[in-house]
Amino acid sequence: MPCKICIASFIVAAPIALLAATSTSNPQAAPAAAATPAASNSRTWKVDDVHSMAMFRVQHMGAGMFWGRFDDVSGTVTTSGSGPDAIAFDISIDPASVSSGNDKLNAHLKSPDFFSVKEFPSMTFKSTSSKRGPDGMWDVTGDLTMHGVTKSIIAKVEVTGMAKGRGGDAAGFEATFVVDRAQFGMNYGVEKGAIGKDVRVIVGLEVGAESK
Repeated sequence: MPCKICIASFIVAAPIALLAATSTSNPQAAPAAAATPAASNSRTWKVDDVHSMAMFRVQHMGAGMFWGRFDDVSGTVTTSGSGPDAIAFDISIDPASVSSGNDKLNAHLKSPDFFSVKEFPSMTFKSTSSKRGPDGMWDVTGDLTMHGVTKSIIAKVEVTGMAKGRGGDAAGFEATFVVDRAQFGMNYGVEKGAIGKDVRVIVGLEVGAESK
């Protein structure tokens, strides 16, 4: 069962992460060059599916911001160096795990109006390059595949921590990005302005060392 305290902490931390994503607290530092983990010095981390999740936010009826989440997140993160000095992501989300807190709305989100989970049973993100900025955040470019459409996006990624636990080495990452859902063929509610096009996504990952 997912850790309720961890989920609550994630929800509280999300606005802070969004502010950090636009921070430029150290403008004098030179940005790191684009990085890809070297095969001879790489480490693979497996996503902890209990302590990882994705949340999304979209405007409803031109007024409030509606939040939902995906509970089934899996995949791997590859790093090199202790910083890390390079980073890559291969992440998959099961859209059928979408949760809004309302069963009727969940069923609608899974329907062809939105994620069409029977036709498109997975969403994936595979990074193609990464670059650490002067604020310590990473700009990670990659291919997002959703609803049968693949688009290149840039996610702002924070390394939230690296630690040694009872189960071995662990690390945490938090990614934020915005997508235009209409570009992925999800146009329901757009024309009448009932539901916004731009969707902000926050992905919180906790990973465990898989190999050295």
